[in-house]
Amino acid sequence: MSQTEKIYANLPILETERLILRRLTIEDAQDMFAYASEPIVSRFMPWEVHQTVEDTKEFIRVVLQGYEQKNKLTWAIELKSEGKMIGTIDFVKWLPKYARAEIAYALSHLYWGNGFTQEAAKALIAFGFEKMQLNKVEAPIVPDNFQSQRVLEKVGMVCEGIARQHFVIKGEFVDLAMYAVLKEEFART
Repeated sequence: MSQTEKIYANLPILETERLILRRLTIEDAQDMFAYASEPIVSRFMPWEVHQTVEDTKEFIRVVLQGYEQKNKLTWAIELKSEGKMIGTIDFVKWLPKYARAEIAYALSHLYWGNGFTQEAAKALIAFGFEKMQLNKVEAPIVPDNFQSQRVLEKVGMVCEGIARQHFVIKGEFVDLAMYAVLKEEFART
């Protein structure tokens, strides 16, 4: 079994000072719905606000199916102090041949401003460089997403440029600011 297959087959639990990054489960549906149903959380996301807990369960089922098919790298972000799932973080695109991956995340707005996303991103990026043999981790974001911009800069990413009308979010073409960090840069942060 290749290293790539091993990672997909056994998504590891990652632990930080305040967080546990682990597989999603269907039991996370209520916690996820609490934030995925808030328009402020999905504002810069390609997905629509969840209208019902069933929408959330369907999303989780897609992730669970991805785990089974060994093509999904999605971690639940669990806050240790509350034992509650407060968000997700993923390598939404992994290109082992090019030693590159793209990171994405969503966090309950009730927990914004506490450094949780930065803590989770730093752990996942470190895992990517140490265990997935990545050389580069990318994060395309909508330029107006200033909160995410600050998170990315705090984990050592730099903006490499703007891809014009690069993505569709809620039916609109949007520009994406292309952030990235190289392994050699991350080691210095």
